[in-house]
Amino acid sequence: MIDSFVKDIEPSLMKWRRDFHRKPELGFTEYLTTYLIGKELLNLGFTIYIGQDALVSSERMGVPDQEILLQQQERAKAEGVEESWLEKMQGGHTGLAARFDTGKPGPHMAFRFDIDALPIKETSQGTHLPNQKGFRSHYEHVMHACGHDGHTAIGLGVAAFLSACQENLCGIFTLLFQPGEEGGRGAMAMVDKGWLDDVDYFASGHIGIRHSNVGVVSATTNSFLASTKLNVTYRGKAAHAGLEPEKGKNALLAAAAATLHLYSIPRHSGGKTRINVGKLHGGSGRNIVADEAKLEIETRGETTAINHYMVEEAMRILHASGELYGVETEIETVGNTVEADCDQEWIQWLSEVAGQSSYITEVNEAMPLNASEDVTFMINRVREHGGKATYMVFGTPIIEGHHHAAFDYDEDVMSVGVAAFAQIICKFTQQKEVTG
Repeated sequence: MIDSFVKDIEPSLMKWRRDFHRKPELGFTEYLTTYLIGKELLNLGFTIYIGQDALVSSERMGVPDQEILLQQQERAKAEGVEESWLEKMQGGHTGLAARFDTGKPGPHMAFRFDIDALPIKETSQGTHLPNQKGFRSHYEHVMHACGHDGHTAIGLGVAAFLSACQENLCGIFTLLFQPGEEGGRGAMAMVDKGWLDDVDYFASGHIGIRHSNVGVVSATTNSFLASTKLNVTYRGKAAHAGLEPEKGKNALLAAAAATLHLYSIPRHSGGKTRINVGKLHGGSGRNIVADEAKLEIETRGETTAINHYMVEEAMRILHASGELYGVETEIETVGNTVEADCDQEWIQWLSEVAGQSSYITEVNEAMPLNASEDVTFMINRVREHGGKATYMVFGTPIIEGHHHAAFDYDEDVMSVGVAAFAQIICKFTQQKEVTG
């Protein structure tokens, strides 16, 4: 039965999760992560696609500077990634697609697992499990603080299930290990490669989101917020702050003014809105009029149209702030997500199979996300082509929230995730009882 398979693979799930947690990588620098995933999938009999065989290069957003990409590539090489793999992935073409064809007629099922980390310095508190068990991030200021290490482990668990039980299954399976989810940067690059154009059933999911119990699964998600990520650069003119301040053009003042005024954008009557300035950096010294300042900001809206309103208002304020202080304004869009809806049939489907698993103790119909996820591009593409798509949430206790330096989760949640995917797989593709 599926539960016995999940029980047997639990040590591997823990090992995979902890290995990925030790070596986290930011979006489009997941060289080592992609390599480790790919090697496991090859051993399981999958056909894998990496580099530009997996995604459309031009559709990536917010790709790091070449200098950063080269630094991370060299680090991956030192970590043992083979040169042939690095050649395929060079320039930030990370992530991979994997295909498993049973050779028997059946549906095409696809699953997505995100693999990137966040620019956060992990806590050194003794109560933090990764510190206690020795798998705290080895890379300072980079951390898996959103559960993507667990998502990746779940994906490998699903792959192991497909490999072990292939004789009892039919159809085709596509697994997408996506780079650059944070900031809404990587999904569209995989969507436009065509992986989802003929998919009958698509599912993805997330660990946590809100404090819950292990075993609770939300069959669908709603309230995806559309979002846009902007990098803003103000370029002014440096001058001696005491001797000739009138000759300077203060870029830092423009950035500071924009920061304050962005939060004054009127809320929209049509639905939820969000604005956040997550980073402000500018100037070079206390006695120098700042000639450059940079902002990293994001907008969000309950619908794509409402987010567009937020972007337009933000753009107006950003340009006006630059003009107010006589500096040049440069704005780059580095990420984007859209609204989406899950197919409601998944509620019934997951409820029907939940009783067959001791790992799934409760199925909720939906969890309001009230955040953004670029999986929405995948959901929309599948539904546009007639397939059925959902985004599940796997419950776990959470002491500190997502994107926190002490974020962690109960590792048993990974078993629940594998069980949920496996039960759904068997519902639509099982030819006879799975005993793996």
